Amino acid sequence: MTQTGVDWPRVRERLSEYAKLARMHRPVGALLLLWPTWWALWLATGDFPSPGLLIVFTLGVWLMRSAGCVVNDLADRKFDPAVKRTRERPLAAGTVTPREAIAVFLALIVLAFLLVLLTNRLTVELSFIGAFLAVTYPFMKRYTYLPQVYLGCAFGWSIPMAFAAVAGTWNAFVKALPLCGLLFLANVLFATIYDTEYAMVDRDDDIRIGVKSTAILFGDADLPILGILMFTFIGAMALVAERGHLHGVYFIGVGVAALLFCWQLWRMRRREREACFAAFRNNNWVGLALWLGMLLGYALK
Repeated sequence: MTQTGVDWPRVRERLSEYAKLARMHRPVGALLLLWPTWWALWLATGDFPSPGLLIVFTLGVWLMRSAGCVVNDLADRKFDPAVKRTRERPLAAGTVTPREAIAVFLALIVLAFLLVLLTNRLTVELSFIGAFLAVTYPFMKRYTYLPQVYLGCAFGWSIPMAFAAVAGTWNAFVKALPLCGLLFLANVLFATIYDTEYAMVDRDDDIRIGVKSTAILFGDADLPILGILMFTFIGAMALVAERGHLHGVYFIGVGVAALLFCWQLWRMRRREREACFAAFRNNNWVGLALWLGMLLGYALK
């Protein structure tokens, strides 16, 4: 305790636990949300987006992903102690209380909403749908074998929000819906791919405790189905070139993404936990490759 009456070591210790709760030490999940958001900003603008929007959406991604992690751990606090990969999470380990977690979640949501207020009314209205998807996603694994698809909707809601922020008006937003819708559906495929790989890591534990996932639904057909989803996603992202009026150099990024998917399938061929987790993490490079392709596609247009 210092002369000011503040126990700074204690404060630092609590903040460290809150950061772990929000997974701020594991940026891959945030990046998997960031790349589709950046795809949307570049495609909606048809060029480099304004610095203001880029900052708002980038910070918003990190805040909403952290909020999603907190509410996910709140929902799973009775399941996580039984799963090898999650038993050390703060709520599961008892180093953070549910009341503290709720306070952290509310703080993150409020900060994210303050950022949205810097955009326009249409984007603000869409943000309420995004918040609903983020809060309800963790409970889907109790009722459906398709929580990964729902995650794609929750993670992908930044896409229509980005298009709305650029469009500014409802009429302009409606005109952009074909491209926006295509990108949103592509992201649902992308999220289903990487979150199925993530779920394959915990499949045995999830079956034991009664949690549902696409990894369980697909069973022994998981790799062929993932291959089909990857092929469909690559096709959708190729169509983006025509809708987004991108230079042909963009297809270098599409090609790199396809090769990375091939590597993932090969890496997971024995369905080992470590291999599935490595494949999941590799999707960060898929997202980056496609964004760099877009960046070059507009720079050389």
